[in-house]
Amino acid sequence: MKFFNEPHLQDHSKKEKQEFVFKKDNYKWMFIGIGFIALGYILMAGGASDDPNVFNPEIYNWRRIRLAPALVLIGLGLQIYAILYKPKEVVEILESEPVDTATKVANSAKRQKRK
Repeated sequence: MKFFNEPHLQDHSKKEKQEFVFKKDNYKWMFIGIGFIALGYILMAGGASDDPNVFNPEIYNWRRIRLAPALVLIGLGLQIYAILYKPKEVVEILESEPVDTATKVANSAKRQKRK
């Protein structure tokens, strides 16, 4: 008895082309964001005192308190942008898909009634 819903018994001659979730531009923005985050953490490092009994005020300088966290936040923002970014060729493909004419006519009639 054959069960055709099992993956190893299905016909694999009709394989679809698999595509990546993100395009080249998305990965470019992701690597830029990772660079900002890494640079922020590198700039945060240091400032420790050699002697544990002596306080080193260098830990509170402008680079560690303001610049480094800002770079990390900018990097995280770039990561979000990279995930949500939709390249132009994908937008053009989506816009060229056929639209239901009945819905299009109904929407245009509603817009004219509002005027």
